[in-house]
Amino acid sequence: MVWYRVAKPTEYLVITGYGIDDVKLAKKAWILPGQFCTKFDVSPVNYTFEVNAMSSEKLSFLLPAVFTIGPRVVENNEESLKKYAKLLSPHDRNSKDVKELVQGIIEGETRVLAASMTMEEVFRGTKEFKEEVFQKVQLELNQFGLWIYNANIKQLVDVPGHEYFSYMSQKVQSEAANQAKADTAEAKRKGDTGAKESAALTEQNVARIDKETKIIAFQRKQEIDLEAKNLQTALEVFNRKKDEEIARANAELQISKAKFAQQSQVAEVEAKKIVELRAADLQRELELKNALTQKEKLKAEYLSKASVEYDIKVQEANAEFYRKQKAAEAVLYEKVKAAEAQRMNAEAALFTRQQAVAGELFAKQKEAEGLVALAHAQGVYVKTMLEAFGGDYNAMRDYLMINNGMYQDIARTNASAVAGLKPNISVWTNGGQSLEGSGQGTNLAMKEIAGVYQMLPPLLKTVQEQTGMNPPSWLGTLTDSNTKN
Repeated sequence: MVWYRVAKPTEYLVITGYGIDDVKLAKKAWILPGQFCTKFDVSPVNYTFEVNAMSSEKLSFLLPAVFTIGPRVVENNEESLKKYAKLLSPHDRNSKDVKELVQGIIEGETRVLAASMTMEEVFRGTKEFKEEVFQKVQLELNQFGLWIYNANIKQLVDVPGHEYFSYMSQKVQSEAANQAKADTAEAKRKGDTGAKESAALTEQNVARIDKETKIIAFQRKQEIDLEAKNLQTALEVFNRKKDEEIARANAELQISKAKFAQQSQVAEVEAKKIVELRAADLQRELELKNALTQKEKLKAEYLSKASVEYDIKVQEANAEFYRKQKAAEAVLYEKVKAAEAQRMNAEAALFTRQQAVAGELFAKQKEAEGLVALAHAQGVYVKTMLEAFGGDYNAMRDYLMINNGMYQDIARTNASAVAGLKPNISVWTNGGQSLEGSGQGTNLAMKEIAGVYQMLPPLLKTVQEQTGMNPPSWLGTLTDSNTKN
């Protein structure tokens, strides 16, 4: 019996049997006779463990962990799913067998890794230890087609009777407390010392600032004068500084007579010179910054103006280029459309001419066909007439001329030509004999023709008299062309 099987979104069908070499995975399939089908769920399962491990110093500890593990689902790669289907699909994913398998792998790899590390290494490198456990466990699970979707290894816990981690925590806490106390004492000492130093420095700075203020005021005045003067002013300032240095040297000689007085004077002179040098440096830096500021100001002013003008020129050039480009495109478009219109007109004229030629050709063909048919009919007609006249061509021709009204047309033309004149009119008859009841019906046609022949002499003579034209020789001759009837 054939039936159709469909798996749930979190399930796969495993099909074996007829027509399948190994196993076949599918979401939906027709199951044929001789095939076996089963389902397995690929949703991950949480496994919670407490691994009892031992370090290289023979110290035991507990490693609480929660692993989220399930069949590995990779698009376009069914190898892992096939491994799981062949090895673990007969067992329920929450079964004791699967849990013991996973727990055995995790505990084994964790114990092997912990045995190669000291407690200090485990405690200090907890993150590295967890990553190493994760990698080694995943390597073993690959052969079963399982994948660790998430691994949460909790804080390491002491085994009852072994308080290593507690002691380490207490040690760290004690070290932190002692360090905090030491830092507090050091901060207090620095605060007391700093307060006294600050008071002493305040008194010293007050006196120094008074002196520096006077010096700075004097230097400011000199600097302002120096900026207003030219090179001569700079030379005078240089000479003044030299004089100040000589005076300072003399003062130092006087101060050297007494140690305390000398130190006081030296300190005063050093402070003064430091202030002067610092003031000179500050002034030089100020001048440099002022010059740079002025330079940047001018640069920004002219550069911005040039940039604006450049942008305006560029925009104008772009606008002109765009206008010319659009004009050229319009001209090109008009020419293209005109060319297309000419081409279409030429094609229309060509088509019209082709149709006209085709119509003319068709008309000519039909006309030729009509002429051929007419000629054929006339040939049959002439042949029949000629046979009726016994092969006498002259008699048939005369009959045709009379039947087609040629002589009447000639008479009509002559009458119109002599209209208004006084022509000599001759009247003739064929004898006026009635043929009715004569008993000669069989010779009626020949008698009519004989009557026509009787009318011909006077008719031909009349034509000769009025037009001067003689009848053809085959028709006959007139004896006296001047005789009037």
